[in-house]
Amino acid sequence: MLRYILRRVLQMIPTVLGVILVTFILFNVVGGSQARVVLGEHASTRTLEEYDEVRGFNRPLLFGWWTTTRALEDSGFDGGAGVWKGMEGVLYRLPEGSLPGRIGLPPGRSYSVPFALPLRDDTDYRFTLVYRTAPGSESAAVVSSGSPPGPDEPATTSEVHRVALAATHQWKTVHVPVVPGAPGFSPSLHFEVEKTDIEIREVRLRRKMPSPFHSQFIFYLGQIARLDFGESSSTNQKVSHMLREGIVPSLTLTVPIFVVGLVVAVSLSLVCAFFRNRFIDRFFVVLSVGLMSINYLIFIIVGQYLLAFKWEWFPVWGYESWRYLLLPVVIGVVSGLGANVRFYRTVVLDEMYRDYVRTAFAKGVSKRSVLFRHVLKNAMVPILTNVVIAIPFLYTGSLLLESFFGIPGLGYLAINAIHSADIDVIRAIVLIGSILFVVANLITDLSYAVVDPRVKFQ
Repeated sequence: MLRYILRRVLQMIPTVLGVILVTFILFNVVGGSQARVVLGEHASTRTLEEYDEVRGFNRPLLFGWWTTTRALEDSGFDGGAGVWKGMEGVLYRLPEGSLPGRIGLPPGRSYSVPFALPLRDDTDYRFTLVYRTAPGSESAAVVSSGSPPGPDEPATTSEVHRVALAATHQWKTVHVPVVPGAPGFSPSLHFEVEKTDIEIREVRLRRKMPSPFHSQFIFYLGQIARLDFGESSSTNQKVSHMLREGIVPSLTLTVPIFVVGLVVAVSLSLVCAFFRNRFIDRFFVVLSVGLMSINYLIFIIVGQYLLAFKWEWFPVWGYESWRYLLLPVVIGVVSGLGANVRFYRTVVLDEMYRDYVRTAFAKGVSKRSVLFRHVLKNAMVPILTNVVIAIPFLYTGSLLLESFFGIPGLGYLAINAIHSADIDVIRAIVLIGSILFVVANLITDLSYAVVDPRVKFQ
């Protein structure tokens, strides 16, 4: 058995890594810029960059030496001049036939690249330029660094690096290394254009990483290894702290619903099987179908209005004592009773027609003994499957019940996180729930041997 458990645990490792990878892709790739989602479309570039820096979003996705930076967005000019619009001397030229949109830099002056943020002075950049110019042009891309103005001295700049832009009729791509100059001062980049103008079709800026594994995914794995799920953007609290506070209210709600619902559903299914094709059996089947047909939200609204507000049998809202949990537990049990009774009834009746049941009846064993001593025991395999797989969902709480009754559990936390686009909270809840589901599968397989001696671990 220990060898089987060890083998299954080893098999779970790639599954868990797959879960981590899927959640990473869902929240870091599919959703677009998390900084934009959380901070809004009108947030400043500096604020967005600081948000990305804290959470590791300004790194390569999986691995790589270079990453994008908000200091200069990748620019093609088919849709306009972008950040170059309004700069003195810069001309915008619309797409013409096979010619793409582009900007023109007339000769006789210098043009600074309009970085949205000061470049960092502790790392290298690479500026990529796609341009063309007429023969005889004498132009260059110049990287400079300087010092701020002193009490009696103006600001000064000094040239760090110069790349000549060769004359060419065809579009040419050139990479300009932008490296720090004077310590403590960010580098800048400008074009010196002489004799003939330059047309620019595309510009890109990339920041160099300390290593190719200095990436978002490795940063995310490090957070998980430290059980650090980030910080809530809406409350500025540690997500791990919020989860610890929410787990107890969720379990005080979901565990009673789970236990009471299981006992009642299995008991009613045995009653249905005992009185097969009689009035009681038909009554509970019709009742189960009726309960399954009613929307979950209807149970909550009717129960809260009639039992709590109108008749005042229960508190309407809050989480101050066990009395506040009674109505949500009753609603949770009743709303899930229909589907559970139908399922467990089917399982029990399926066992009733087995050969060992006919043999027991032929030997004169009473129907009660057959049902409770033989049928129920053999029906435990599908019942255990249904029960154990449901256990991980106890952790996440009940979204609607917690929201309608003001129970500060993880369901209530998840709803608020969705409304406020609190990505770190949502991601942590999804990730932990997924891992618990994988673990529950292993527990399900192990529990089979407990109820059925015929199951062997191989």
